[in-house]
Amino acid sequence: KKERHNMIFGLILAGGIGSRMGADMPKQYLEIGGKPIIVHTLEHFLEYENFEKIIVLCPKEWIGYTKDIIRDKCSENKATDIEIIAGGDSRNETIMNGIVYIEKNYGIDDETIIVTHDAARPFINKRILSENIEKAVKYGAVTTAVSAVDTILKCDDGIINDIPDRSNMYQCQTPQTFHAKQLKELYLKLTDKEREILTDASKILVLSGKKVAIVNGERTNIKITYKEDMIFAESILKSMIS
Repeated sequence: KKERHNMIFGLILAGGIGSRMGADMPKQYLEIGGKPIIVHTLEHFLEYENFEKIIVLCPKEWIGYTKDIIRDKCSENKATDIEIIAGGDSRNETIMNGIVYIEKNYGIDDETIIVTHDAARPFINKRILSENIEKAVKYGAVTTAVSAVDTILKCDDGIINDIPDRSNMYQCQTPQTFHAKQLKELYLKLTDKEREILTDASKILVLSGKKVAIVNGERTNIKITYKEDMIFAESILKSMIS
């Protein structure tokens, strides 16, 4: 079943409380097509067979609820491939919680790979996952991105101070894939101030002079953040089914 010698773990980052959505539950639990967003995300991860384990990191108080919906909704009784643990206060802390958990329960070495993905990006596909892993083996770290279609403005206090050339600009998506040990070592070297600034895990590597490769994402690989995103998500889902 596992074609590679690397131990590969999926980390589903479900730590957000979805305050921008204005709903009474975190956005990853809202339903599209009659199923919670997080279940759609997990089902795509479960289709990819090279994962040792898929680890969901969610707010502590939502662990029980998450276990219930996965047991009820995840198809083909694959819920045993999924483990649910508490996330951290920030994105990077959540990833670190995942690495520490893997280290404690499975052990990590230089080859251990983690594929980190937003729970609220339910339209991830097999191509993006397999390319993330292939490039992570080759380069050490990968982020999924799409080329910017809109002009990007750099502003200070609401005034434009630069309009960078769009041709080499990309918009970041997830998955972001890393060698777990290297990411942890670099994170532990950061100061508290740097940890506050570096909200994106790939930036930790870029600032440490490490290469981070790009995997082409998809326009449909949207992150559900605002209420109107639910409308887009429903229409993407309909187009995938039809």
